[in-house]
Amino acid sequence: MDFLKRLGFFLVGLSIGIVFLTFFLKKKSQETGVYFCYLPDCRTLKDIRSKAMYYSDEAKQKLQEFQLDSIGVTYILTEGDVDFGKSDTKSVPCKTYIVESEYKERDYRFTVKNCREKATIQKVELQ
Repeated sequence: MDFLKRLGFFLVGLSIGIVFLTFFLKKKSQETGVYFCYLPDCRTLKDIRSKAMYYSDEAKQKLQEFQLDSIGVTYILTEGDVDFGKSDTKSVPCKTYIVESEYKERDYRFTVKNCREKATIQKVELQ
């Protein structure tokens, strides 16, 4: 009975600690805008967004044609899905990623060249 009592106290304390930690980290991440990226899509998009963003002439033309502004580009590079099957992740010095996302009821596909110091959107397409 002594072991079961100790196990019960341990589980109650553990559950209280997990609930406290969850609320604490959630509040902290909302205040500072920090979030944790563990999956490959999230890490790749965060890396792209953290660099200086450039646009090719073709991409600029398509963005104007599709009436896609910087808010839309930021949304796509935040909520998008990276298609690693179509991306060239092994090239040196710059990797090329295909980012797909829906924005304002249209499906977009960006081709992004991710270099060490900058990221360049090379192509913007509708799917």
